Amino acid sequence: MKQIALDIGLACAPSFSNFFAGPNEPALNHLQLWAGSALRSPVPTYLWGPRGSGKTHLLMAAQQVLREQGARVGWIDAGVTEPQPFDESWAAVVLDDCHLYSAVQQHAAFNWFVQAVHAPDGRPRGVLAAGHLPPADLPLRDDLRSRLGWGHVFALQSLDDAQLRAVLRRQSDARGILLGDEVMDFVLSRFTRDLVHLTQLLDQLDGYSLRTQRPITVPMLKSMLEEP
Repeated sequence: MKQIALDIGLACAPSFSNFFAGPNEPALNHLQLWAGSALRSPVPTYLWGPRGSGKTHLLMAAQQVLREQGARVGWIDAGVTEPQPFDESWAAVVLDDCHLYSAVQQHAAFNWFVQAVHAPDGRPRGVLAAGHLPPADLPLRDDLRSRLGWGHVFALQSLDDAQLRAVLRRQSDARGILLGDEVMDFVLSRFTRDLVHLTQLLDQLDGYSLRTQRPITVPMLKSMLEEP
């Protein structure tokens, strides 16, 4: 059985409303208050936890709330190989995938952090950051690593089996598709259990079901996997 290419984007843009908090409700509540406040705290916030625990989802949700308020946000992740200089028009900066930063990205992230917190115009900007490891364990330059641990730090946890099922059920219902218990059992026992991949798998199942006009069943899922 071949490994499918998970290259289809999320059906719904990440938001606070479609984030299944589970054990991570304190982080969700914190970011909702932060993003919705006209006077955001300049104290930085750092999220850490395993892949699929919701770090990037929460950062993107906060960024979207700011954009809806007409604010601009600076963003660096591991894919931004040449970050731009700090822009004083930004209301906040977001640093995702910190554990993967190159020397160039670390240099930019440090400069963004310092200029956001100690803004030349006297108007501090918010800083949101995330990585797989707690700040003290990040493989980064000392000055950046220490600053990421200055403020609020939330350790995100992966969802358990019941919570994963609840998320998949809610997302399948939102797409208007039926995901039976047999399919759910098959998916959770044979695929990586982080939400990024599970959500992308659900997107592919939905698309394949529409294309073949077949309901989502285990035989249909196997047929999709066996396609060249």
